[in-house]
Amino acid sequence: MNANEDAKQSRINPQVWEAREMRDALANRNISEVYRQLRMHGISQRQIAAMTGQSQSEVSEILKGRQVMAYDVLSRIAKGLRIPRGYMGLAYDEATRSQVVGDGDEQQAEEDESVKRRKFLAHAAQVTMGAAVFGPASTAWASSPGRTPAPGRIGMTDVRQVEAATRALRALDYQYGGGFCRDAVVAQLSWGQQMLQASGSEKVKSRLYVALADLHSLAGWTSFDIDLVDSARNHFAQALELAKEGDNHPLVANILYRMGRVYLHQDAPNDALKLFQLGQLAAQESGSELAVAVLCANEAWAYAMMGNADQAMKLLGRTRDEFQRADLANAESWVRFFDETDVHAMIGTVHTTLAQHADPSHTRYAIPALRRATDAYGEDMARSKTFSLSMLATNHMLEGDIDHGAKIGGKALDCAEGLKSARVKKRMEPLRQEALRRSNNSDARELAERMTEFFA
Repeated sequence: MNANEDAKQSRINPQVWEAREMRDALANRNISEVYRQLRMHGISQRQIAAMTGQSQSEVSEILKGRQVMAYDVLSRIAKGLRIPRGYMGLAYDEATRSQVVGDGDEQQAEEDESVKRRKFLAHAAQVTMGAAVFGPASTAWASSPGRTPAPGRIGMTDVRQVEAATRALRALDYQYGGGFCRDAVVAQLSWGQQMLQASGSEKVKSRLYVALADLHSLAGWTSFDIDLVDSARNHFAQALELAKEGDNHPLVANILYRMGRVYLHQDAPNDALKLFQLGQLAAQESGSELAVAVLCANEAWAYAMMGNADQAMKLLGRTRDEFQRADLANAESWVRFFDETDVHAMIGTVHTTLAQHADPSHTRYAIPALRRATDAYGEDMARSKTFSLSMLATNHMLEGDIDHGAKIGGKALDCAEGLKSARVKKRMEPLRQEALRRSNNSDARELAERMTEFFA
């Protein structure tokens, strides 16, 4: 009997979900206890695996106590087992997932993605160009009130605590992916948002706006990393408003760059380019050469996706120039990630994209840049290293160096093992396709099979 037959023949009596012990386990999202209760009702591990789309080894690990925290996995479990979504706090999808979306988001989820992109672009332009957006008009983007009490009056110490938490959580995102820390980011944000209602000096409040904008930006980025695009959009919109209120142009530029990256991931380079260009206005106004370099590099990527090699090369050249002029020692935390290693990674990314979309000869520029990036990335940047290794392997495949490409592809998969990031699969898909095209080679075939199994 195969997994599909197992799933079809497995029927869980709806009354199972009504038992007090089960309801408590569901409310706490204690999947280990849920599975144990199912086993007591005669549902086998194999049947649970078939219904939830998990492997039997995963089900076994969960039964032994492994926690399930990623929203997409919880959602899949609820759907597969036919658990009433409200019992697990999943009833309102994006609103429950993000905890910071407004009442109109159920309707927004039904909108076409291109409409959502246009709405965000209009909102971003309104904020960036100086329109007043605080107040009632911004409630559609704002977070729901948290329950943890915040101070009635705040000082710089309170703001520094928010900044420190954001730095620590961002480091976890870089190393392990958004699925590892997003819930913690949202929880911190729920508490920090209340501080906006507290009293404090003008200087403290201004710095608080910036600190919360950065935290919202991180919430947006970690949401994007696990494919919660609507949640990401809401966080980035709120981040924009707060950064503008705090009069911090470099952060406005950084937020627009990050939302542009969401659209690149969705294969919408035209929409991404508009956000990058809007961010460029804020970056230039800020006088931050590093922020300008970040935007130039990503504009180059967008043009490469469109097959426009001339514009991509011009912008890569400007990226190098702006980076060389940048004051790295005094760069703000949210743009400091863009160091020399990241410059090489972006150069490699742009040339890889051109090699795939326009001219295969770009591999000769992509390979040395990506090699430098992969050599420099440490364990603390595991996600970035995975992306770079994957592109490096793809370039070797394109050049016909299949054995070496397969070897590097294996390293990319090893690096991806501990990541909780939905982006990894899409970013590595070009490598899988190149390996599949060369399946007459045993190394390529083995890599393709391993990747297919890994992302199943």
